[in-house]
This record gives sequence, C-alpha cells and structure tokens, in this order.
Amino acid sequence: MNLKAFYQNGAKFLLFAATIMLMQSCGFIKEKFGKGGKEEAGVANGEIVATARKGYRQTTPAGMVAIPSGSFTMGQADEDLAATMVNMNKRVTISAFYMDDTEITNNEYRQFVDALLMDSISVLGEEEIMTKYYPDTTVWKKDFAYTNGDPMVEYYYMHPSFDTYPVVGVSWTAAQYFSKWRTNIYNDYRDQEGMFRSQSFRLPTEAEWEWAARGGRQGAKYPWGNPYTMNGKGCFLANFKPQRGNYDADGYPYTGPANAYNPNEYGLYNMAGNVSEWTLDAFADNATTILWDMNPMNDDANEPRKVIKGGSWKDVAYYLQTGTRAYEFETQQRAFIGFRCIMDNLDGRRGATGRRR
Repeated sequence: MNLKAFYQNGAKFLLFAATIMLMQSCGFIKEKFGKGGKEEAGVANGEIVATARKGYRQTTPAGMVAIPSGSFTMGQADEDLAATMVNMNKRVTISAFYMDDTEITNNEYRQFVDALLMDSISVLGEEEIMTKYYPDTTVWKKDFAYTNGDPMVEYYYMHPSFDTYPVVGVSWTAAQYFSKWRTNIYNDYRDQEGMFRSQSFRLPTEAEWEWAARGGRQGAKYPWGNPYTMNGKGCFLANFKPQRGNYDADGYPYTGPANAYNPNEYGLYNMAGNVSEWTLDAFADNATTILWDMNPMNDDANEPRKVIKGGSWKDVAYYLQTGTRAYEFETQQRAFIGFRCIMDNLDGRRGATGRRR
C-alpha cells in the first residue's frame, strides 16, 4: 500500500468513527439498535422501574415540634360571651406539620432584620426595611392612652434582658416576609450540602393554629384543657389580664419569656396569652360556612383583616380560649401581637391510624 492510499483509508476510518459518535450522541444508535450508553435513572431494560429517591428524610427543624394529623371540632368550646356568632362549631381535619414551640423572640427576629440591613439595602432600601420590617417600638406608647411606656419603647426590642421575649410591633406583612427569608436561608444551606430543598416556613392557618393549641384535647377551652385559668395551687397558667386588671398577678406585668409557663401536650408554649399570634387566614364572619372541612384556609388576598388567636398579656381570659377569634389589619403593628411559624410535614401526611402499604 502506497502512502497516498494509507492516508485515504485513514481519513475514511476517521469519518466513519465520527459519524458513529454523532449518532450515539443523538440517541440514534440507542433508539434503533437497543445499545449505547447507560440508561436513564429509573429506567432499566426499557421499563420504568423508578422507586422512591434515596437520601431524603424530613427532619424536625430547629426550635419546632411535630404536630400530628387529626380531626377535631373547631370553634367555640364554651359560651360565646361576646355574642359574636363568628366561630360556630365545625368538624375539620388537619394534616401533620411542624410548629415553633415558642413565639418568635426578639433575638430571633433580629437575625432577620440584621440580614436585611446587611444584604438587602440595595434591593429594598433602608427606609422600607425600617418602616415595614423593623419592629415599631413606639407601639408601647401608641397602643395605650396615658401610659408610661417609655422604658419598653427604649429597651424591649434591643436590650439583652428581653432577648427571649416574643417580638411585637411586627405586622402580618412583616411576619410573612420573615417566613420567606427563613425559608431561603434554610434552603441555601441545604443546596450547599447537596440536600433536597425543604418545604417553606409559613404562618399557620387558623385551623392549624387551633388544632395545635388544643394539644390533642377534644373540646378544650384552654390549651391546658380545664375550664380554669389557675391550677390547684392557685397559680395562673398564662400571661393575661386577671382580677380586673391586676396584670402582675400572673407573674409578668407586660409580656413574659416565650417559654414561660408549662407547654401543652404537643410541647407548645404560650398558645394562650403572652401575645396574640398572626395566622394566615383572612377574617370573615361566615368563615365556618364557606370554608372546606379538610385543611380549611381563607386566602382572600383582598381582605386586609387577618385572624389573630390566643389572646395576650393585656386581654381578659375570654380571648385566651382556643375557639375565640379576633382580627387586626395586616399592616398594623401592635404591642400585643407576635407570631410563630409552621412547616408542612410531608412525611407525616397520612392518617394517624392509617398504615403504610
């Protein structure tokens, strides 16, 4: 074979090899002849064999407790003293979720505000951060006429003495944004560690909040169950306005630490008293009749009134009842309203008495 023929045959071989590689890259060889590279994940021998993906297991987020699924009679657990007629009884079913065991504290909320001031000024602007998301400390004066709230205005949010007390002066809108920020930082970490992304943190619906507050006690008037606000030793069981205005009788004249008093059966602190808590629901007088009975939620974005639950340090015992409903406008910041977050428990979304198949 002369040199010219050698080069000609070599060129033909290279062209043939290139053609084969191109056909493989386009899936032609695999499609036509059943050969080629490794088959897609979840497909073997031309059949779908996909099962549950490995490496995922939902764990309880820090500071949260698991709330099981279940069914309960939502609404009034005692006489409707105020004759509001806005929370008639209704049987509902709730899926499992995780919930913060305490209200969000001053120190926890400060992590959010500090992060915004450090990372988001160029996007949101300092004025928006300070007016919409920074707690309004002046609520200690504005919410009450003729009161000396100056010490609370100056110290409540920033002083170390109040680090573990519930944050107040935060609107429903700010609580929503906090939940979004909390989700982002959690998933940023999971992305860096090569983990599956998590469900979002969010505010609880009214029904989820009430189910959690009852602690598994059907018909419970209060989170501790019995019809009284004192235990057998004469100690108050929550932070509210007892004895016609003796605020100090329960141990705290204003708010108390977020983990004060005993938790309910689900391990949740201060589901009655201390601060009222924002829920996800828009308020409606006829909510009982219009909402479905499986994970009910009123998501009317055009309704600025949002449901608050649990009563606060400045409320009488009626507002501490698990079935009592109240509301505040979503942009309002009050000295007696805080919040806590939940996260859907997807691994727990099966009937409490059901069995895995």
